[in-house]
Amino acid sequence: IRGFGLRQGALASSVGHDSHNIIVVGTDDDAICQAVNLIIENKGGISAVSASASRVLGLPVAGIMTNAPGPEVARQYAEIDLFAKEQLGAKLTAPFMTLSFMALLVIPSLKLGDLGLFDGDRFELTDLFVE
Repeated sequence: IRGFGLRQGALASSVGHDSHNIIVVGTDDDAICQAVNLIIENKGGISAVSASASRVLGLPVAGIMTNAPGPEVARQYAEIDLFAKEQLGAKLTAPFMTLSFMALLVIPSLKLGDLGLFDGDRFELTDLFVE
């Protein structure tokens, strides 16, 4: 996935419309694995991992919600969003929201589905490699 601007680390989320499988973007395999493992350990949520630190907002209710108080969730979200931008280099206004829609197959163009890479323009799975 291009355009996130990550200089290091990884972002992951269990909020991945419509299937809500874990979706992740990152610069290296270790950071990607760490970000995904944080989601698993918290029974859902969003995570950000750098070479030296990590942040997670747990979403243990179906992997997309929490029963924590709204102000606390807002504070944690603001913290992880800032971490993604300042520590990882994310250039997007809303990197976690953007990531969540990368799995929504009904909108154009290429999306990440549970069965593979999906072409939202042609509405079919597509090859990962072009010869």
